[in-house]
Amino acid sequence: MSHKLVGLGLSAVGMAAVVGGTGNGRAALEQMRRDVQAVKDRDPAATSSFEVVTSYSGLHALWFHRAAHKLRTMGVPVVPRWISQFSRLVTGIEIHPGAQVGEGFFIDHGSGVVIGETSEIGDNVTIYQGVTLGGTGKETGKRHPTIGDNVVIGAGAKLLGSITVGADAKIGAGSVVVQNVPKNSTVVGPPGRPVMMDGQRVGIPDIDYTHLPDPVAEAMKCLVTRIVEMESELDEIHPERTERRRAAVAETAKVLDELLGFSEGAGI
Repeated sequence: MSHKLVGLGLSAVGMAAVVGGTGNGRAALEQMRRDVQAVKDRDPAATSSFEVVTSYSGLHALWFHRAAHKLRTMGVPVVPRWISQFSRLVTGIEIHPGAQVGEGFFIDHGSGVVIGETSEIGDNVTIYQGVTLGGTGKETGKRHPTIGDNVVIGAGAKLLGSITVGADAKIGAGSVVVQNVPKNSTVVGPPGRPVMMDGQRVGIPDIDYTHLPDPVAEAMKCLVTRIVEMESELDEIHPERTERRRAAVAETAKVLDELLGFSEGAGI
């Protein structure tokens, strides 16, 4: 029974790819080949094309979406949503049939990914598990994000509303983004803030999570610097308090080092 279900699922994936393509069998197969290569280029765990085709739910969801989107553009009612819902059932990824997806789209792991109806996704975009491209209410018309080329969206990030993410941008894991993101920038934090601009992109797009700037920590550093300046001015006015202040500062610094690692840049 399980073998039959697997065979049925793979047959449905293959049908989805052909229907979702140009209608030309060779063109559809070539597009599928490019999809597989995109996965192999960006996931070091992918050991073979056979493994990618049979095991990657993000790829299956993309092929199902192509079928659903094609049928929707042809004016076929209801069926595109059925395909979308079946895809969600077997892959854990929900892509509305109305979403527009470019070439080289890669969903890594994929569980919990939701892509809304009016989302527009450029070429060579990579998103990780738990990402949402959603709306912000019951507004009509364009209400979901537009994602530029070569964008990377980290795990659990939420991009909400009719915003635009510029080309080559990176969205850190867990970010909540409700404003436009400039191209060549890195956004982190809820709410998401650009923390790097025009950074040089090298090789295959990725996110180095261990070196993402911490805007909260940077703000705290600014406050600490200003407090030190003010206390130095007070020492000049009231020299008798200098020793007491130095002792308090030393104790505070010790507590911060132990609890937060603040002075070493570990963040708040």
